[in-house]
Amino acid sequence: MAAHVGRHADRHLDRHVDRPREGAPCWADVMLADLEAGKRFYGGLFGWSFGEPVSGRDAYTLAYLDDGVVAGLFVKPDGRMPTVWNLYLATDDAKLTASRIREAGGQMLMEPMPVNGVGVNAVGADPEGAVFGLWQTRTQSGFEVRERPGAYIWAEVYARDKMTADAFYTEVFGYGMRDIDAGGGADFALWALEGDPVDDAHAVGGRCLIESTFAPRMPAQFLTYFAAADCDETARTAVRLGGRVLRGPEDSPYGRFAVLTDDQGASFAVLEPSSGEAAG
Repeated sequence: MAAHVGRHADRHLDRHVDRPREGAPCWADVMLADLEAGKRFYGGLFGWSFGEPVSGRDAYTLAYLDDGVVAGLFVKPDGRMPTVWNLYLATDDAKLTASRIREAGGQMLMEPMPVNGVGVNAVGADPEGAVFGLWQTRTQSGFEVRERPGAYIWAEVYARDKMTADAFYTEVFGYGMRDIDAGGGADFALWALEGDPVDDAHAVGGRCLIESTFAPRMPAQFLTYFAAADCDETARTAVRLGGRVLRGPEDSPYGRFAVLTDDQGASFAVLEPSSGEAAG
C-alpha cells in the first residue's frame, strides 16, 4: 500500500477488518502518469467510485466498490517510473520479512516505513526482479471487497526460473506449493498459506513460468486479476475506453480470463470464474 494512503482522512481507514495472514495478497494499487484519466478508465470498466485525492504530485486516491475499498490509484512521483499495478502481500513483521527477502536472494527497494498509524509499508523484489509490496496491518488491512465483479480475485508471479522462484517464496512466506495442470501446457504452481492444504479451496496465488510463447524480453513480474461478470464484455469495454487486450479472452480450468492494459499501459487481468459469477 503506497505510503501516501495514510494521509487520506477517510472513515474506511478506521474500519476494523480481520488481519490478513502472513503472505496473503491484501492490497493492490496502480501508479499512473494521469490520475484523472485513470479514474475515468477504471470507473468506466469496473464501476469504481473514488475518494478525494491527497493533494500534491504523488496524490493517492482510494477506489470503492459497494462502499468498500478495493484498490488505490496514485500519480507517479517520477515520470521515468513504470506505469504499473502493484500487489501487496501481508506480513506480521515487515522488518523481519525484509530480512528474509535479502537472505533468500531478493532485495529491498524500499525499507519498511510507518504509514501514519494505519500500517507499515515496504517494497521488495525476488531474485529475478519481480516487484511486490509488503503491508503490515495496524488499523487498515487492505481490501474490503473481494471476489465480486470489479474487485480483486487472484494474483500470480511470472518467473523465468521456477526453482529459484519457488524456493524464494517458500522461504520468505512459507507458502505450500503444488504443480498443477492449468491447461495449454503451462508450467504452473498453486500457492497456499503456511499450514493450509495446497488445493483449489485454499489457494491464494500461483507461479507461472515465462515460456517461449511470451515476449522475449518479458521481465519477471506479478499479474493482478480482478473479477468480471463477463470476461469478453469487460475486454471489449477496456478497448472502448482506450486500453488493449494482450491475451485472450480464453478459457482456463478456473474460468475465462483476459490480460489487458489500461489506456496508460498498466497491465492487469480479469477473470470470469467457472461458476459464471464471482463469489460474494
